[in-house]
Amino acid sequence: MRYHPLSDADRKAMLATVGVANVEALFADAPASTLLKAPLDLPPHKSELEVERVFSRLAARNTPAGRVPFFVGAGAYRHHAPASVDHLIQRSEFLTSYTPYQPEISQGTLQYLFEFQTQVALLAGMDAANASMYDGSTATAEAVLMAHRLTKRRKALLSGGLHPHYAEVTRTISRLADDEVVDMAPDIFGAEDLIARIDETLSCVVVQTPDFFGNLRDLTKIAEACHRHGALLIAVFTEAVSLGLLTPPGAMGADIVVGEGQSIGNALNFGGPYVGLFATRRDYVRQMPGRLAGESVDADGRRSYVLTLSTREQHIRRDKATSNICTNSGLCALAFTIHLTLLGEAGLAKLARLNHANAVALAEMLERVPNVELVNKSFFNEFTLRVKGDAGSLVEKLAAKGVIAGVPVSRLLPNAGLDDLLLVASTETNTHEDRAALAAALEEAL
Repeated sequence: MRYHPLSDADRKAMLATVGVANVEALFADAPASTLLKAPLDLPPHKSELEVERVFSRLAARNTPAGRVPFFVGAGAYRHHAPASVDHLIQRSEFLTSYTPYQPEISQGTLQYLFEFQTQVALLAGMDAANASMYDGSTATAEAVLMAHRLTKRRKALLSGGLHPHYAEVTRTISRLADDEVVDMAPDIFGAEDLIARIDETLSCVVVQTPDFFGNLRDLTKIAEACHRHGALLIAVFTEAVSLGLLTPPGAMGADIVVGEGQSIGNALNFGGPYVGLFATRRDYVRQMPGRLAGESVDADGRRSYVLTLSTREQHIRRDKATSNICTNSGLCALAFTIHLTLLGEAGLAKLARLNHANAVALAEMLERVPNVELVNKSFFNEFTLRVKGDAGSLVEKLAAKGVIAGVPVSRLLPNAGLDDLLLVASTETNTHEDRAALAAALEEAL
């Protein structure tokens, strides 16, 4: 009966239990202006079989990333995840597990969270990491709030190379908290002078590398300037695979490192669910949002795992909490950990080199196309092209030819006057034939 609608008898029984005569009486306290005068203009209900047919027709209109040459990135990347990852995370003990409140029966969950934290801390070059966040954008906003708590200041400076979605989420949360956010102008070339804007009023500077436009950033001097003025440097990434090749943000002086872990173990999946990564220095752990799984021993001296830090409002008094949105994405974190364990350190480095090599090969090929200009001087596996005309219209033309060329910058920065810029990403999944198809389609369309 769980999927069947209520019968008239069911409704009468419920109304009698509540103590009202009819449905209208149930909503008597609602203002009349908020009530519908007539049913919504929606089609009549359909059977389960009919609904399945409707949604199958809708799904057939999609173009799956694996069916055509695909070069979309901008914060969500197509990588190959071994079949073993999906097989393992669907085991019932992982798929149905939730918060490990009882360590006696949650040792498996706590152990993989501990391993996940270790992996994230090593990748970021930091002392400690939490047991994940919702996604990269909320992790960024939480990092800014953490910096405010640590510095006792309420003003953040956002780089012009920060992903627009990450910046928007940070602005939204800051506005609700009456905090100040200073936005730098979109920085196409990665050449903005952040250091000149750093002073004693800032709690933090937020910089992404590789940035939204694909540029690689050396954070060392920015970190030094932040520390001279008592501010913190928050380093952001959207492409976790880049950490297999690039200098870790922690080694460049970052105080908090946050980003998106989707690239490792997690499919594109229509934009989620994803897994936010969050790491920091030992001195700041007490103000880190989320929770921390730690290693201990039980009464018999055997290795065991427990939650050693739970600073969210579900665990402690609300006024002492560091966050109220930091439930970890446990299953996605497990997929990340399984995939990274299968790769190992050497495997991740090899995967990162392959990504970079594919992107370089594509950039060199596209530079030879008339009316196409490569904007970047450096990049990992994503770069920006300047094309003749409107990049959004160009993407639509290429999609009609069966090539998904990338993301128009104007889609994420609609009023910035950057309509001729196109973000293109190339991972290990792209073949030489894919690259040739994009180059040919671009040349024909331009």
